[in-house]
Amino acid sequence: MKVLVVGASGTIGRLVIKEFAPRHEIIEVGKNQGRHRADITSEESIRQLFNQVGKVDAIIAVAGNVHWGPLKEMTAEQFELGLREKLMGQVNLTLIGRHFLNDGGSITLTSGSLSHDPYVGGASFTTVNSAIDGFVRGAAIELEHGRRINSVSPNVLKESWGTYGAGVPGTDPVPGEKVVLAYRKSVEGQQTGQTYRVW
Repeated sequence: MKVLVVGASGTIGRLVIKEFAPRHEIIEVGKNQGRHRADITSEESIRQLFNQVGKVDAIIAVAGNVHWGPLKEMTAEQFELGLREKLMGQVNLTLIGRHFLNDGGSITLTSGSLSHDPYVGGASFTTVNSAIDGFVRGAAIELEHGRRINSVSPNVLKESWGTYGAGVPGTDPVPGEKVVLAYRKSVEGQQTGQTYRVW
């Protein structure tokens, strides 16, 4: 399969590529680096990307920033970051990418455990991640020609614990090799409209 990975240089992106590369052709996409680049907040940038790479069998999105901070100090602009980048970025990728997805192909988005396990400082994450999972359920029943869409909702990865662990005390980090199996299930399996929670 021809698999497009958006957010290829991130922690999950690198793990996904390592898992998929032995079996599939990987197209790596980054925002600021790599052979292919795209800003998923820009519809024009996404269209340019697909015009370059053409049809694909799978789209995996592991990209999009979200603001972390106390709700009492949060501004609308800070809250909007996650809505614009992680939520609408992945929605944009889906809305445009579906036209470049081969019959029977799949789209896999990334949400996160804060959708159902909130922490202080993570209100924007909880909102955005929940919305991504909801979008997947709604979009799944309308995709045509055997195309599928799922989301992966991982806990904090062991590989990222040093960066994010302090914000989620009491959480048991999940190994990256377990997280990437959910992406494999989404791409190489047949399910649609699912959110794979990885704990």
